[in-house]
Amino acid sequence: MGANCTLKDNEEFLKGEIILYFQTRILFVSFLATVIISIFVIPILKKLKVGQIERDDGPESHLKKQGTPTMGGLIFIIATFITTFILLVTNKIEFTNNLRIILLVFFGYAFIGFLDDYLSLKHHANEGLTAFQKLFLQLIIAVGFFYMYISNGGQTALIVSTLGIHIEMGWLYGIFLLFVLVGSSNAVNLTDGLDGLAGGLSAIAFIAFSLISLVVGYEEIGIFTFVLTGAVMGFLIYNTYPAKVFMGDTGSLALGAVMGAVAIITHREVTLLVVASVFVIETLSVILQVIWVRLFHKKLFLMTPLHHHFEKLGWKESDIVKLFWVVGLILTMAGIFFGVWL
Repeated sequence: MGANCTLKDNEEFLKGEIILYFQTRILFVSFLATVIISIFVIPILKKLKVGQIERDDGPESHLKKQGTPTMGGLIFIIATFITTFILLVTNKIEFTNNLRIILLVFFGYAFIGFLDDYLSLKHHANEGLTAFQKLFLQLIIAVGFFYMYISNGGQTALIVSTLGIHIEMGWLYGIFLLFVLVGSSNAVNLTDGLDGLAGGLSAIAFIAFSLISLVVGYEEIGIFTFVLTGAVMGFLIYNTYPAKVFMGDTGSLALGAVMGAVAIITHREVTLLVVASVFVIETLSVILQVIWVRLFHKKLFLMTPLHHHFEKLGWKESDIVKLFWVVGLILTMAGIFFGVWL
């Protein structure tokens, strides 16, 4: 009996080691792919004069960023596509309905972001898609998501097993799904205001969701999020201070939407609030600012999102990013525990 248990434990340990080795290789491949693609794409973006347009009311230190290539999200999106395609054709990852949904959301929101960036650059102002146009396009993706999800037997309930929460929502889950996608994508978009901030926090969050997905039985989602993690980490080489390229809405909307989609498919919607706490706080700072100004006719923060408040206080950009990364890492560790055991 004891010998059998030891053998079983050894098999489980060996399986875990193999999975870890495989995931590390995947992460390295997507990382390397991003670095190589960046070498070619960044000069092209510069040549096309696809430059960042800074807000007139933004921090003065940001004026020097004017003209830095944007739409750099294309770099890690292409790297993620290439790596995922290789894994699919070599049968290293199963092309399940869940993975199809994730890819729909990823490339769909990347397309929305690309359109927004393109129109902004065309008009030479921060005026891309209108709010209605964005919402309409996101609604189309959400409908596709919901149809694919339901047709594959997806649950339409908000579930937190350990807390005994099981709220059946029926077709209202489709509206909830849209809310999560729009909320998470825009939260990352709002946070993308300092060099490396949104990218670093996204990489940290995706590591958490990779581990959670693998543990709770969504292997293909775990592999894909590892691919995306590696790609974003490779992008950070060029995106950390002083940034040589920005991800733009092309990248930020795609990252945020995938984060929300993974949370929905793995039934870890509540975990998302923990893992993505910094993104949530950044978004809440904007909402609170608007409410405060309307109620009391004065600002609650010097500037929003919250990272700009710290800039106005005189903090160095790199120090703010480090602080937010550390906070994000601590909360993500809590999120892994929450997501696996709750």
